[in-house]
Amino acid sequence: MADSPAEPITVYSDYVCPFCYLGRESLSRYQESREEDLEIDWHPFDLRSGKRNPDGSIDHSVDDGKDDDYYEQAKENVRRLQERYDAEMELDLATEVDSLPAQVVSYHLKGTHPYGTWLAFDEAVFDALWTEGRDIGDSDVLEELAEAAGVDRGVVEEALADDDLRERVRERFSEAKRQGVTGVPTFVYEGYAARGAVPPEQLERLVEGSG
Repeated sequence: MADSPAEPITVYSDYVCPFCYLGRESLSRYQESREEDLEIDWHPFDLRSGKRNPDGSIDHSVDDGKDDDYYEQAKENVRRLQERYDAEMELDLATEVDSLPAQVVSYHLKGTHPYGTWLAFDEAVFDALWTEGRDIGDSDVLEELAEAAGVDRGVVEEALADDDLRERVRERFSEAKRQGVTGVPTFVYEGYAARGAVPPEQLERLVEGSG
């Protein structure tokens, strides 16, 4: 068994991406094979940026090149990976949900709270959407999830009202694209990358075969 590496694994993801949820399930299975946990350095990525109305609703009239056939194939791939990873899922797609509020709160907690607190919130957001079918764009839902992770509800309220924070999160989206991230999930370790909900053994090769 390899020693726990000093460098965390960087994960670019968006909560509304089912493959990001499944990728984290795969990462959890890889983690189970390790003697020590591998810390996650999460970077937000916005799949809705070109389709978001000012009120947060999703404008499906915007042509993003994804037609009905694309979504049917995506659903099929989700179901295949769900079975492979034995992952509980209430939804296979979440096309009506806006993840920006959740990403804003998560980014704030990552920068201001202990790693374990952020991780508990992060995992709770994924579970709330994909295993319970809840709207993670709703502030009440986010406050409830944060409180369960040990965070005062007022922290969520303040984060969502902070325009500067929201702009910093948007800048992180742009930065990810500048760094060559074109889709999520993307896992990066010591300059090597793997994209998609790759199996645990591929994540093991990425981490323990790097360097």
